[in-house]
Amino acid sequence: MNWKIPLSDLRLTQEDRDAVMAALESNWLTMGERTQAFEKAFAEALDPANPPFCYAVGNCTLALHMAMVALDIGPGDEVILPSLTFVATANAVLYTGATVVLADVASDTDWTMCPHDVRSKITSRTKALCPVHYAGQPCDMVELRKIAKEFKLSIVEDNAHGPLADGWIDDAHTVQALGTIGDIGCFSFFSNKNMTTGEGGMVVTRNPQLAEKLRLIRAHGMTSLTLDRHKGHAFSYDVVELGFNYRIDEMRAALGISQLSRLVPNNAARAAVQQHYYQALDALPQVTVPFRHRVAQGRMAAHILPVLLPETCTREAVQIALRDAGVQTSIHYRPIHTFTYHGNSPQVRKGELVMTDILTPRILTLPLYPSMTGDDVRTVVDALRTALAGA
Repeated sequence: MNWKIPLSDLRLTQEDRDAVMAALESNWLTMGERTQAFEKAFAEALDPANPPFCYAVGNCTLALHMAMVALDIGPGDEVILPSLTFVATANAVLYTGATVVLADVASDTDWTMCPHDVRSKITSRTKALCPVHYAGQPCDMVELRKIAKEFKLSIVEDNAHGPLADGWIDDAHTVQALGTIGDIGCFSFFSNKNMTTGEGGMVVTRNPQLAEKLRLIRAHGMTSLTLDRHKGHAFSYDVVELGFNYRIDEMRAALGISQLSRLVPNNAARAAVQQHYYQALDALPQVTVPFRHRVAQGRMAAHILPVLLPETCTREAVQIALRDAGVQTSIHYRPIHTFTYHGNSPQVRKGELVMTDILTPRILTLPLYPSMTGDDVRTVVDALRTALAGA
């Protein structure tokens, strides 16, 4: 369908195309110097003063799985994460044989993981917390860090939505890049994300011991790689971990470098579109806009624009009306505990998810991308007003 206003709008530049072609013409296609350059540039973008260890991988799901393996999470362990997330967050835990424990959202205006609910669900088997920076909005990392310290838990940040966004790390409101606050951070470069490599991701840590484990896990547990041997830096290798083939290729790394160069202005453009929405949606008081009155915690990375529809309407009817007006919408997300597999799995502990169950039937995601104009936003909001009147 030709959408008048799509949900997202990927725009590749000539610089992007040239970067990928240069990688192809180099005749070195598997993880090599472009991958190393991408990792270095991403680390310095996250924290110029103290760059973390960064490893580019095939996608964010792989990054999450690597994080769990690096932290020795396995059968008998529990990891607490929000039910309001993409299925990959939970699956990465399930791959290890560990148990997923689902947590509620904080409130009807803060859809990140609730620290109070997290605390109530900790058991002697809990080994890690996996907060998700939903929509690019920081979780309450101050409280989650306190909980993790108290119970000696690891933190894996799912930061698929928030590249180069910041969050508070203490009561003094010290800021740090999301994905570098916990023990390990995971990023996504899927085609609808703030920056893209098509498929791709990054796993990040400040811990040298975890960094070495992640480096080995990514490529079969091998002590040296093909590039090392090509350059004459090594002539053989050992395998010291049960690793995986989770590498990225040079074409995607090249595209990542090019995309990263525009991430800061694109994030700023997204934030401006978000502000247009906030102003336009003031005319629809029956629609709740989460995070609307949040104080910025440093750099922002507005990824999606979710809203909460009034209880009096039917979401599907609203989506059909918006579709007929040429406006594409989506749902972020159907909660984990409502899926057939996860709902029936003995490895997924649901418990009470009161706020999640109240909100999720009414969540609707509106279009948001850097090239949207104020007129585009008004078109979406006008169509939403009409849709609500008929739903």
